[in-house]
Amino acid sequence: MVTWTQVLARRLARHRLTEPGRNIVEVVSEMCGAHAQVLSAAEHSVGLRLESVTRTDVQQALGETGDLVKSFGARGTVHLLAARDLPMWTGALGAIPSSPAPAGMRLTPGQTEEVVAAIGASLLDKPLTADELSDQVIARCGSWAADPVVPAFQGFWPRWRQLIPVAAGRGVLCFGPTKGRTVTYTNPQVEPQDSEVALAELLCRYLHAYGPATPQNFAQWMAAPRAWAVALFASLGDRLEQIEIEDGTAWVVAGDTEFPLMAPGGLLLLPYFDAYTVGSHPRDRVFPGPAADRALAGGQAGNYPVLTIGGTVSGVWHLRRSGKKLAVTVESLVVLDRPQLDELDDQVTRLGQILEGTPSLTLAPVTVGPHA
Repeated sequence: MVTWTQVLARRLARHRLTEPGRNIVEVVSEMCGAHAQVLSAAEHSVGLRLESVTRTDVQQALGETGDLVKSFGARGTVHLLAARDLPMWTGALGAIPSSPAPAGMRLTPGQTEEVVAAIGASLLDKPLTADELSDQVIARCGSWAADPVVPAFQGFWPRWRQLIPVAAGRGVLCFGPTKGRTVTYTNPQVEPQDSEVALAELLCRYLHAYGPATPQNFAQWMAAPRAWAVALFASLGDRLEQIEIEDGTAWVVAGDTEFPLMAPGGLLLLPYFDAYTVGSHPRDRVFPGPAADRALAGGQAGNYPVLTIGGTVSGVWHLRRSGKKLAVTVESLVVLDRPQLDELDDQVTRLGQILEGTPSLTLAPVTVGPHA
């Protein structure tokens, strides 16, 4: 029987948090994407898993070399993905069941195909902002695509915009280089992998990084129906294996049953929406006791940057940047001994290296609320 201590130790290693990875592409692929709604957090998340990598290195992989792509990943949220994995991601995401749009927003199958084709064609020549793309799509499809029916932050977006994630899942849209602070989109011209093959591959990668896990865990990670996830697990047959953990059973890839004998060690400062905390279940093992009240937002992981000790959340922290100055405030939920304080200093120093700034550390309550 495997203990949860062993599970957390294995996850830390496979997320390259205790055993650094070899390169940016490998790390992003192994962690099944780095959440990038907050790009600086993604840069920290990736850099933390490698030696000597900085935010500039991550930005170059995303821009100059094209080794990374900013697109939609797990839960349909913005991620940095390895470019080589985009056929798998598009094939998998395009096959996940979705709820129908409200009646007033719906498009016919024909309209859906027309909009997706228009998006892909519009983005072939150069990256476009959302407004530029909107003009192109409406010009190609007609006035019905402009109907303001999609609820947005301060009003309504045109009808066609609900299909941006669908276009990404078809391999004809991803994020392009920003224009100042304005987001752009481009066409990666990717052929999605066969959905059955893609889903099987993604599930096996998920179990490698986050396992042992249940279909319910995978469904939550992907924001997919539980019954669908149960059926997907069953469809892989003997490619998966069920093992006993101290308080139940969960799944791993068949034969992947080795676990560390040593308890997980180390203190880490993980950024907003780090893959380890967002994807690790059950929550009460990763966010024990007071950590659940302090570091989860309505049960949602990732909305606070967290301090972890031995793979469990033991506090929260906040970064305030002013030019090159990085003011780091850490609120620990446990008393830190001298070796742990030294590790914390090392983590703050590494944060400064990754984000290319000069850090300072304050131990005090964090008064900033959760990220939306």
